Amino acid sequence: MNKTLVFTLLLLSTFTSCKTKITNTQHSKSEWLTDYFEAANNYDDIYAVSYWNEDFDETYLTVNSSDNTLETFKNLVSDPNYISTCQFENNKLVPVNGKKYFGSFPDFCGEEDCVSSSRIQTYENLIDKPIAWAYFSNNWGDALAFPQEAITSILNANRTPFIRLMARSEFEEYRQDPIWKLTDIINGVHDTAITNWALAAKAVPANLLVEFGTEMNGFWFSWNGTYYGGGTTDQYGDSNYPDGPEIFRDAYRHIITLCNQAGADNLTWFFHFDVNNDPEESWNDPTYYYPGDSYIDWLGVSTYGPFQPGEDYEEYIPSELLEKAHTKFESISVNKPYAILEFGVTEL
Repeated sequence: MNKTLVFTLLLLSTFTSCKTKITNTQHSKSEWLTDYFEAANNYDDIYAVSYWNEDFDETYLTVNSSDNTLETFKNLVSDPNYISTCQFENNKLVPVNGKKYFGSFPDFCGEEDCVSSSRIQTYENLIDKPIAWAYFSNNWGDALAFPQEAITSILNANRTPFIRLMARSEFEEYRQDPIWKLTDIINGVHDTAITNWALAAKAVPANLLVEFGTEMNGFWFSWNGTYYGGGTTDQYGDSNYPDGPEIFRDAYRHIITLCNQAGADNLTWFFHFDVNNDPEESWNDPTYYYPGDSYIDWLGVSTYGPFQPGEDYEEYIPSELLEKAHTKFESISVNKPYAILEFGVTEL
């Protein structure tokens, strides 16, 4: 999710608002959500949906941005086909035929790591539905550390932790991170820290969901290929492969390999791209970033609607977003289960 871009667009917008809830009499957000869930239900091989519940930069993505939106959301997720208990086989999350896991980012603050069981409970009470997983960011900061306190809080709430491994020391976007470089990961500079992380994960008496490099095909994040040569092919690895995505791919492979060597077999690995490539260059397609079926267990996607009130609904039609996402899923792998890992919409 590109929060810097959202904030910039808001400054340019003529829309004015206050910190209180919006009362939207046109119920456009409710219509978008209804259309989105209907579209998602058309795909039997999409086995999960996960809502991003947060009001960053006055985007009003939360499910209670209006009374009508809340009632609509509660009604949509009350469908028994949206299930709240993760099922595992051999320590890996498995799809359930005819069902979709219902997960969420239940507003763990702007840095995405203010995890507490009370925040989970507040969100679940609001929507009258338990969540299958609680999605949060493990920001690496100045030193990578396993998020033990966050994991404990989620397990105490009887939910499955979903960890976003975010190799960032700062929240500045559109540039390479000053500390965490993909090439350093590949070259083993951080092997000790990653192995210690893996050993801590192994010691957790529960199965964990994990992803590295969220939305890697969006250049708002420092691990996008833009910052590692983009579409050049002669600076790293295979001369027939774009360098930027290849470096990400190999860094992700290295992380998974270290975790496997540490015996952390309680991790289910996700590959999480954005439905839109930014920049829109052929080399920036998520297929080039993919570590491969032998490394990844699930494919996931972000498919947001408008972030700003007043944006054109027609540019974010849910059926078109999901058709585009599904086409990308199939281009990456037809052997893995698919998940919508992030979606949300403002009050239109």
